[in-house]
Amino acid sequence: MPEQLKKSLENNLLDYKRKVLELTNLKDVAEYTGLSISTISRTLSNKGYVKEVTRQKVMDAVRFLNYSPNIMAQSLKIGRSNTIALMIPSIQNMIFPDIARGVEDTSRKNGYTVILCNTDENIDIEMSYINMLKPRLIDGFIFTAIDPYAPHIIQLKNDNFPIVLLLRACEKKIDSVIIDNQKAAYDATKYLINHGHKKIILALGNTKIDLYRERYNGYRLALEEYDIPFDEALVIEEQYRINTLYYRIKNLLENGIRPNAVFATTDTQAIIIMRALFDAGLSVPEDVSVIGFDNIEISSFVEPPLSTVSQPLYEMGVLAAQKLIYQIQYKETHGILDKPMIDVMETNLIIRKSTS
Repeated sequence: MPEQLKKSLENNLLDYKRKVLELTNLKDVAEYTGLSISTISRTLSNKGYVKEVTRQKVMDAVRFLNYSPNIMAQSLKIGRSNTIALMIPSIQNMIFPDIARGVEDTSRKNGYTVILCNTDENIDIEMSYINMLKPRLIDGFIFTAIDPYAPHIIQLKNDNFPIVLLLRACEKKIDSVIIDNQKAAYDATKYLINHGHKKIILALGNTKIDLYRERYNGYRLALEEYDIPFDEALVIEEQYRINTLYYRIKNLLENGIRPNAVFATTDTQAIIIMRALFDAGLSVPEDVSVIGFDNIEISSFVEPPLSTVSQPLYEMGVLAAQKLIYQIQYKETHGILDKPMIDVMETNLIIRKSTS
């Protein structure tokens, strides 16, 4: 073969390969198959009648050309991306795997993708995620918000943007999925009192967060109902890191404060406190009864198994995703969001061997 002809063929092959690599839209697929763009579109979207031989021709071409639809272009065309963001305050908090699974399972079944955003309880990080994602056609947000009354969240609502609050509500202004934290804490404290415990330590999370203030109120309400004087020295708040509760308990014991029960507002707090009691030479529940809150998976495997307030975490994630998808679709049909509703889910007090 003459050298010039060989070089020409090689150049043509390179051009062909280059064109194949550049075939990334419907027009290119149509040119390759000799079919119209509308036929290609109907085939790929399964809308309208297409002969089987034509469908096979299109699918063979798509596979050969390694064609994939331009998601961003489709999003711009239809005004949504079928993508939602789940904002959580701490990926280390063991309540969130069940919640995230509920959100993701429900979203996937409805054709939505979930982006997980960890805020570390930092408003600036939360705002940066919003500013980054909203312009990219994110369809909605599920927030376990640091502050559900924060201006940037209220602004999203005022902008008619689909959002759902999870675990933390904002009165009746925004769709929410919550529990009655005050009642749940009241029930747990009442249980301890009814079993003869009067000197009850309350271990709290960050009281800037509504749900911990509500659990504090439930604890106080139970004490008042049984005429037990409130002792501020028995209320300890998590500071900086959750491990600080270990040293707070040890300091109380070293200072002669000897409780006969502990109500911790998370299971993780309860497990750390149980360790502190053990290291101080006390037995659970013989010396001190302990109740946690959340019913995370590990709570039934510690020794002794932890009594706890059970939240339906997976189901809350499911409902939050359902509510958000409903609002996204309602807005698409009506141009506005539907009236927000707050769903309050039931909790259960689960008694195991950490209480007597």
